[in-house]
Amino acid sequence: MISVLMVLSAATHWTLSDDSRHPTGVWAEEFISPHDVFTEAGWKITVATPGGRPAVIDPASLGTAGGLFPRTNGFQDCVDRLSPLLRKPLNLYGLDLADHDLVFYPGGYGSMEDLAQDAVAGAMLSERVATGGPVAFSCHGAAAALGATACMDISPFRGRVMTAFSNAEERLTRIAPRVPWMLEDRLRAAGVEYSRAILPFRPHVVADRTVYSGQNPQSSGHLARRVVADLSAQSPSRVAVRH
Repeated sequence: MISVLMVLSAATHWTLSDDSRHPTGVWAEEFISPHDVFTEAGWKITVATPGGRPAVIDPASLGTAGGLFPRTNGFQDCVDRLSPLLRKPLNLYGLDLADHDLVFYPGGYGSMEDLAQDAVAGAMLSERVATGGPVAFSCHGAAAALGATACMDISPFRGRVMTAFSNAEERLTRIAPRVPWMLEDRLRAAGVEYSRAILPFRPHVVADRTVYSGQNPQSSGHLARRVVADLSAQSPSRVAVRH
């Protein structure tokens, strides 16, 4: 059975440029949609956070920012069903990433607060990439790549083609004037060959060897299905895919 480790942020806020704390966490769709895809594929799913702290779902992702009511209402039902995994995740620091066929990082602004600067989680991710173990990042989940960059002189993602929540998309959010930094800028500074969809909030998935990434919440299901297809066939490839 293929095993996937879903690494979630345990942050409950993102510190903005005015030092205010924006309530956040994990974006509902980016946890639920991939979880459903992996479950349907028959994969074994393990959930972990830094320190084993509880993960919270960003309340905004269950409101209008997460989509139309019927869809977000379905997300709430799924969150209720999966709440035991969120309340009592495993401690990421005590795990061996090599024990899992895939390490998947859902997004949400929480990742910008903790995973982006977590030296321990970053070192684990660096080793994973160095040994060729498949990793996947959804939207702001790619902030975990910055944690890996911070603990090395040269980013393990330097020269990789990746995507993540774009500057254009960030500027369309209600907290845009107070955002302290943008993920696209930091990834480019780390040497990532950043790729994005032509239009904001359109699904966009990139696969560069064993590094997979999805641009936004709308890409999360596509990203999970791409990884399932590649790992099931044991033939990951380097291409950019637009749906």
